[in-house]
Amino acid sequence: MNSVPSSKPAPAVQTSNVCRYYPMGGGLIRAVDGISLTIERGEFVALLGQSGSGKSTLLNLLAGLDRPSSGSVLVQGRDLAKMSSEELAAYRRNDVGMVFQAFHLIPSMTITENVELPMRFAEVARTERGERVRESLEQVGLGKRLEHRPSELSGGEQQRVSLARALANRPSLLLADEPTGNLDSRTGEDILNLIRDLSLSLGMTVVMVTHERALAERFAQRLVFLADGKLLSQEVVA
Repeated sequence: MNSVPSSKPAPAVQTSNVCRYYPMGGGLIRAVDGISLTIERGEFVALLGQSGSGKSTLLNLLAGLDRPSSGSVLVQGRDLAKMSSEELAAYRRNDVGMVFQAFHLIPSMTITENVELPMRFAEVARTERGERVRESLEQVGLGKRLEHRPSELSGGEQQRVSLARALANRPSLLLADEPTGNLDSRTGEDILNLIRDLSLSLGMTVVMVTHERALAERFAQRLVFLADGKLLSQEVVA
């Protein structure tokens, strides 16, 4: 009896000739202009390029925060361009974690409450939230700072809280937009070490926007270079 070969899981991310154009005056801004890119599950990829190259626009398309003008954006085989607004909101709650250059923590809340917030939106049971918060904060080395407020933390610690918050709903895809931009070089390296270690231990796919090639070469597995909305080249990091 012949066995049926198991089908290979869909890539974590696959864009096909994706474009995002914005009208400006009488013309178009071609922010993303025909990018085709495949990212495998568990891979750590860095997007590099000058300001205006399309890095952040592409990241927003992967996050479902923006819709393509044409082409497709598939995340684990699901086409984001075909999702309703409600489906995209559920995708962002349950499948994606996001870390930004700005920490976006709520000053009046403790770090426990900040990390718990996305779980409330995802309607995670109250009985489960506490354990997940502690687990997420322990993963980023802040398990003993549960009741502190953002103002009582250093910049690096605040970015660790934002990373814990991004991990709270156990996403399969972590999107990081200049996560070291507001940090000194030593603290930035600590954060990227943490992201890389979590990617390896959790099997999580990471796509990071950065303009710092030296950092990207140290932590990412592949570098993707963009310019004028187009994919210029890719390099696998040895």
